[in-house]
Amino acid sequence: MGRVLILHTGGTIGCRASSDGHKPAPGFAELLRRRLQDSGEPGLPEFDVIELGQLIDSANLSPAHWAQIAGLLVVHWQDYDGFMVLHGTDTMAYTASALSFMLQGQDKPVILTGSQIPLSERRSDGLDNLINGLHLCVTPMLAEVCVYFNGRLLRGNRTTKLKATELDAFATPNLAPLGVAGIRMELNRGLLLPATPLSFRIPQFDAEAVTVLSLYPGISARAARALLDHEQVKGAVMLSFGVGNPPDANTELMQVLEQAVARGQVIVNRTHCLYGKVDQGTYATGHSLTRIGVTAGGDLTLEAAFAKLHYLLALETSPDQVRSLMLQPMRGELSAV
Repeated sequence: MGRVLILHTGGTIGCRASSDGHKPAPGFAELLRRRLQDSGEPGLPEFDVIELGQLIDSANLSPAHWAQIAGLLVVHWQDYDGFMVLHGTDTMAYTASALSFMLQGQDKPVILTGSQIPLSERRSDGLDNLINGLHLCVTPMLAEVCVYFNGRLLRGNRTTKLKATELDAFATPNLAPLGVAGIRMELNRGLLLPATPLSFRIPQFDAEAVTVLSLYPGISARAARALLDHEQVKGAVMLSFGVGNPPDANTELMQVLEQAVARGQVIVNRTHCLYGKVDQGTYATGHSLTRIGVTAGGDLTLEAAFAKLHYLLALETSPDQVRSLMLQPMRGELSAV
């Protein structure tokens, strides 16, 4: 049946209601074992539980937590057949993306899951996520970081949270699910990444290295300059319109972007739209970004673009090398250009 390590990092699944709202509660490992035992689910793999000493409300997540989680997985990599990371839903897609880049060449599944309703409550969606997630953790053909939630197995670095309160909170807008739970788990084998030799790299992240610049009608050059004009900022994910169009009639704004690129900052253009991809050659407005050196982000999600840019900037010293690698699929995070 295999053996799984469950890493409990925090999130709604381990909370209990309080007068101040949901809070992490002690004794979660015992609750988890009891709920799984009471479920009567046959054939569950054996598992161990490690709980972070300081549980993370995922709204408080920082890039340093990505390295902490990856480090714990790597330390135990040879001792288990698969890994489950229990995580808050708010920033789960960011962590799944970051782990996929740090754990390149993995040969075992890493499944991130959680719940919208605490496991301690009767209507919790957490039990189903746990049961199916555990089975997936010992599925030999899986060798990548995935999110399992509400009956869908999703590539981690293609995942985004679409819904704040519904149980089907996650989706991969530009990629079909890797699997769907029905009477049995049906995997889309043609989409799965193959196992490859281990190549783990866990860098030291600088939380201020990457920022997000969201374009909106009437945005001023001052607003963009306030985000970009700082020595610690090495890159930015820019959210633009449609297929990657900026307001190029705003010459001051375009000058701020051009100056940022000239300073060596890597600006990755990602559309506000959930579906589709950036194509800076479709319109003249988009081509103006190519001219000044802004990198087209293809169909990267915001979460994947943010995590990948952080990862590359933490490892590479050449901005041109980072720009080049941003365009290349590393772990199935974007479609080939």
